[in-house]
Amino acid sequence: MAKDSTQLPLEERTRFLENAKREAFASTNDSIILDQLLTISLTYKSLKDSLGFRDTNKQIMMMSKETDMFTPLGYSHWDMASFFKSYGALDSAFYHYKKALNSFEQLPKSPESSSLKARILYSMGQIQDSYKDYLGAEISATTALRIFDELGDTERIYNCYNLLGILSSGMGDSEKSLEYYQKAGSYLDKLDSSEAAEFAWQNQNNISNALLRNEDYNKAKDSFIKLLENKSLENKDSELYVLALTSLAYAIFKDENNFIESEKLLKESIIANDKYGHTEHQARTKQYYAELLAAKGDTANALQYAKESRSVAQETRNNDRLLEVLRLLTQLDKTNAASYSNAYYDLNEVIQEEERTKRDKFARIRLDTDKIKEENVLLSRERQLWAGAVLGLVVFGLTTTVIVLQYINNNRLKFKQKQQESNQEIYNLMLSQQGKFEEGRQLEQKRISEELHDGILGEMLGIRLLLSGLNERGDSNSVEQRAAFIEKLREVEEDIRSISHELNHASYEKFHNFIVSLEELVSGFQKSSGISCSFSYDKKIHWDNLLGDIKINAYRIVQETLKNSAKHAKCKNIAISFGSASGILKLTIKNDGIGFDTTKGKRGIGIRNIISRVKKINGVFDIESTKGKGTTISVSIPAKYIEPTQAKDPTSLKPVMNT
Repeated sequence: MAKDSTQLPLEERTRFLENAKREAFASTNDSIILDQLLTISLTYKSLKDSLGFRDTNKQIMMMSKETDMFTPLGYSHWDMASFFKSYGALDSAFYHYKKALNSFEQLPKSPESSSLKARILYSMGQIQDSYKDYLGAEISATTALRIFDELGDTERIYNCYNLLGILSSGMGDSEKSLEYYQKAGSYLDKLDSSEAAEFAWQNQNNISNALLRNEDYNKAKDSFIKLLENKSLENKDSELYVLALTSLAYAIFKDENNFIESEKLLKESIIANDKYGHTEHQARTKQYYAELLAAKGDTANALQYAKESRSVAQETRNNDRLLEVLRLLTQLDKTNAASYSNAYYDLNEVIQEEERTKRDKFARIRLDTDKIKEENVLLSRERQLWAGAVLGLVVFGLTTTVIVLQYINNNRLKFKQKQQESNQEIYNLMLSQQGKFEEGRQLEQKRISEELHDGILGEMLGIRLLLSGLNERGDSNSVEQRAAFIEKLREVEEDIRSISHELNHASYEKFHNFIVSLEELVSGFQKSSGISCSFSYDKKIHWDNLLGDIKINAYRIVQETLKNSAKHAKCKNIAISFGSASGILKLTIKNDGIGFDTTKGKRGIGIRNIISRVKKINGVFDIESTKGKGTTISVSIPAKYIEPTQAKDPTSLKPVMNT
């Protein structure tokens, strides 16, 4: 009822789902409970209830681990990966895909378990491609392909070859990309699917674009014409239709210099993009139109369309297309060429740094598993087998080297001179960057200081207060409580270790569901301090979509204020509220303690840290206190939310792996 009754109000469907969850737990069979909970968690997700989804998914993970049931554990991580992927948090999605893969690898070998592993590997390859981790993506895709080939899963074999074609294109190897697309096409006749025609169109488009990137414009033109001859293409897949129409216009322009026909097709593409709502593709279409107008000598209109293309690329966060348009603008607008060139290099540097960071994170996730160790052992054995063959090649290479060596010596002086010039340039760059590195180091020291003070010391204070009361009691309940607090200290130790190693993934993930984190913080503080606490928030706000910086700094502000209240205020009640008005988040924390004179005395590190965190998120801090009448802390924060996932230029369409 909750899943299928779309005509019912959301509140009633949620009530049905809560009843279903109670019915599931009434069973005594763990397998049945977990199977039902998996369906329930996905239904929460379909209803956009992230709190219900994450809570149910967490229960599945805990029960699966306790009972060593790896199938539901793998599915729960898979569902969590899909959840993060839908929010654009691809690094978190990759982490859970890897966890799902580890779970499925624990299953006995069978066609079903092999298929599950391969489908996860395929999904991991898609995410790695998004951050241009082409080597890692190629390993994931080829491993999945080998398994699907053994299983005879034709549709997924097609998908893997298609992904490999996309990866080769990303690495600049258009010839290899074309080979993979043609290989994928060889499986189309074997597909027994209602979507066979759509796969054929997709494959024809990918082959056409590979020819276009190879600058084989004549063959590309014929290939796109063949695709567009399908009369039902526009009605069934308007996106593919518009992409093919734009590409055909560009191929005709490059092959024949037929300005009239190319311009006609490009205008049709622009109208079709607006008609079908494919705004993100206008950047590509208008860029091609600008190139055509420039070739005709109409520089003014070419510049106008190039600027419109740039605007669309910025709005849709299509950075690859934005780089190409900036390069075009430097040629069209000589007056502002320097400005466009600087924007190009700045954007390119930001993109490369982001991609490098993600690739490093993916590498750390992979290295954290025993699977890599096993693969290294296998690779070591393979190296030994190849050593003999390589030795023969080395002997042959040495002979060739003697012949080439003289030539190399003649060019060595030229290379050395160029190297000296490069070294001097690098040295100058290092001097200019030294000040930036020092500034970054100081900011990082300050951040770590705040994390230790606000997070770790707050936890330890609460534990110390409770242990002080338990030291004089020797009953069994007190012993159990002391053991629990010792375990809590161990968790604090893990927090310190996480901070020191800069591996904050788990901490960041904790704040993805912001309200649950705050409720757990307030509840834990109330239990440890004995102070009555209340927490209220505006349920109309999309808390999960707030920027990560706002969530973690707001959390630390609440944590530090609670700690100060327990330590200095001598209060009995604390009220915390979090609301919004006119785009401003308003956080208020009020206690009924002894208060203090805010105009006198020196502010402690706790208050200074709170002020520092408020400045980081461009907020406004205010504190009101009167002796004997308590203290109220107010923080106003501009509300900022997660931006849409960056769009990629879809000249090659990527299939979604069947789940």
